[in-house]
Amino acid sequence: MTADPTEIRSGTELPARREDIELHTDDGVTLVGELALPISRPPVATIVALHPLPTHGGFMDSHVLRKASLRLPALADLAVLRFNFRGVTSPRGTSGGSFGEGVLEQHDLAAAMRFVADRGLPHPWLVGWSFGTEVAIKYGLQHPIDGAILLSPPLHRATSEELAAWAGSGKRLVAVVPELDDFLRPAEARREFSVVPETEFIAVEAGRHLWVGETQTSRVLNEIVARLNPAAVPLPTTWSGA
Repeated sequence: MTADPTEIRSGTELPARREDIELHTDDGVTLVGELALPISRPPVATIVALHPLPTHGGFMDSHVLRKASLRLPALADLAVLRFNFRGVTSPRGTSGGSFGEGVLEQHDLAAAMRFVADRGLPHPWLVGWSFGTEVAIKYGLQHPIDGAILLSPPLHRATSEELAAWAGSGKRLVAVVPELDDFLRPAEARREFSVVPETEFIAVEAGRHLWVGETQTSRVLNEIVARLNPAAVPLPTTWSGA
């Protein structure tokens, strides 16, 4: 018997197979994380989530990434791999090492991508937020990914040369830029991303860098799912256990 639909709210956790995992980098660091999978079906695609700046409170539970893990295995048949970059603590635990200024984190991404390959997870996409977008831009092309989705990209650490390398790469690049971003707003972002003419550029009206509130979170999650599993959008706003 199907339960009455319930509204999906900020803290809603939908069913998934959740596994605490460890990633092991090629420079000897152990990272902690979680893999979330659909309950009864194989995933159609995979999110590799790269979190915001650790020195400003970013971690694997930063809210957009946590809500992706809590909702998207059930709503969109996606696998969601989240992990703490080196030196970062969350309720899951603390990753070894210390903050690498966006350079040593290349080893963290490589470890995550080895895990994806070892588990046979399909169609991996990098989903970076703020600092995570820098890691995606700088090092994503080294790995077999379908593309990268950049949430609030500040373009502080990634150089124009590193960004331009995505042009003609065959990897999709999606920039989701808040209208009221603290660091890079749509007009300037369009100029910066012009070095990759095929960039899918999304300016979010009234959006802010931290995507606070259910309206902004839902918009971001729908933009992600529209690329990884278009058949699942728009995402439902209620859950009945189906």
